Amino acid sequence: MTESSLYERLGGAFAIAAVVDHFSEAVVHNPIVGQNSDNPDLREWHTNNLGRLPGLKFMRTLWVCDVAGGPQQYVATKPGSTPLGLEEAHRELKVSPDQFDEVAAELGRTLDFFNVPEREKEEVLAAFAAHKGEVTEGYLQ
Repeated sequence: MTESSLYERLGGAFAIAAVVDHFSEAVVHNPIVGQNSDNPDLREWHTNNLGRLPGLKFMRTLWVCDVAGGPQQYVATKPGSTPLGLEEAHRELKVSPDQFDEVAAELGRTLDFFNVPEREKEEVLAAFAAHKGEVTEGYLQ
């Protein structure tokens, strides 16, 4: 018998969308990476571009569903070096490695809020961490 995919173990698209919704709102209000961030580019986005947040939530949901093995396919609005590449979408935000880590911590707190089991939480965080170099590429240039 084959094991269920991470997508299935997370509860599918509706459960993933609920997590992404909560996570996205938490990031906006996070003091390190949100509206009060020391990073002017992140502060600007989370203050003046919130009209784009519903679309961002949709894109994040597609990305997680795809990464987790679901039937949805993520297609970047600003394609990176790989199909799931995130460098072009984040380049102008100049996200530092420490800021990336804070977003990962916020994701962990969100997964805890939804009582996601430890195994699935670790898999989600590992999938997120695998793209740290892409997301922080703009900061390193």
